[in-house]
Amino acid sequence: MCRQKRSFKSLFFLTFGKGDWFSQYKKIEMENNTSAGILRFFISSTDLHKHESLYEFIVFQAKKQGIAGATVLKGVLGYGASSVIHSYKFWEISDKIPMVVELIDEPDKLKAFYEGIRTQLETMKYGCLVTFDTTTVLLSKHGQKKMFK
Repeated sequence: MCRQKRSFKSLFFLTFGKGDWFSQYKKIEMENNTSAGILRFFISSTDLHKHESLYEFIVFQAKKQGIAGATVLKGVLGYGASSVIHSYKFWEISDKIPMVVELIDEPDKLKAFYEGIRTQLETMKYGCLVTFDTTTVLLSKHGQKKMFK
């Protein structure tokens, strides 16, 4: 069976099926040696917003609103307000592990984004922690797109 190599864009549609999100893509640049904000959401991998993972909901909403960058970090071990320690063990049935969603952009844009989803976070049954910090962008460099042949 011959497999056709696909571009990232076609792989994205096959994997995520989020055509609306990708079609709203716009290039967002951050400048070197400027001040920026970091908005962090400390959540669990099993937290949901409606029928979607909470971390996916946050990232896709951030992209729709033009936030410069987002990263989801998977924790190995951690605990929160409940004081229950969650860790990744291959024999556990549920993969309930700590997650951190980090967004980076101008402080005002991040605070407006948070205010926009604050109600959803406050009304969900899961616990979470949201923090905001300022940082300095030392280097913001775009890479070259890989073209598959």
